[in-house]
Amino acid sequence: MFQLSVISDLIRISPHLFHLPIEEAVQNELNIKYANKVIHKLGLVVAVWDLLQVDDGLLKPGDGAVFINVRFRIVVFKPVVGEVLTGWIESCSDEGIKVNMNFFNDIFIPKNYMFEGSYYSADDNAWIWQMDEETKLYLDINEKINFRIEKEVFNDVRPTGPDNSLTSLTADDQTNGVDTEDRKVPPYALIASCQTDGMGCVSWWE
Repeated sequence: MFQLSVISDLIRISPHLFHLPIEEAVQNELNIKYANKVIHKLGLVVAVWDLLQVDDGLLKPGDGAVFINVRFRIVVFKPVVGEVLTGWIESCSDEGIKVNMNFFNDIFIPKNYMFEGSYYSADDNAWIWQMDEETKLYLDINEKINFRIEKEVFNDVRPTGPDNSLTSLTADDQTNGVDTEDRKVPPYALIASCQTDGMGCVSWWE
């Protein structure tokens, strides 16, 4: 679920940070730049783990800051396909279930990736798994749920003007419900499934 990745970058240290030890100033700036950001094809950066190399500072004419080449490691949230994770049901719709892991909520379980016999109940605003003629199991909002990662989706999201709306990923991902909230495309999303033993509400298997 979490990985360490090595990155190199040129960091600008402003004069108001000169009173700090150089490693502390660099790490603060790196966390501001990278923490809680998505790096395309890499994943969601959680935090800077450590500094591997800090070069001497460079000065630029007309700029009072110091520029430092650094090599460092970051903690990245990037589950592998097939990994089983646990989260909470954030919302339900006739397209599927959106899952929240507190620090990451762009996780979607499409209806075609759910248990056979599952259906959406608009009255209950929940998905129901009809196990047999007598047994119904509910997937309600805020329930703790186990799910399996099936696919990663990265999008090159760029700044847009007020009249330039974002387009969706692909026709396949649209049907999988990736772009269902306010028609916004997340830079990083996960498609998951809930259709094998141990998946679904944690309370079912306790």
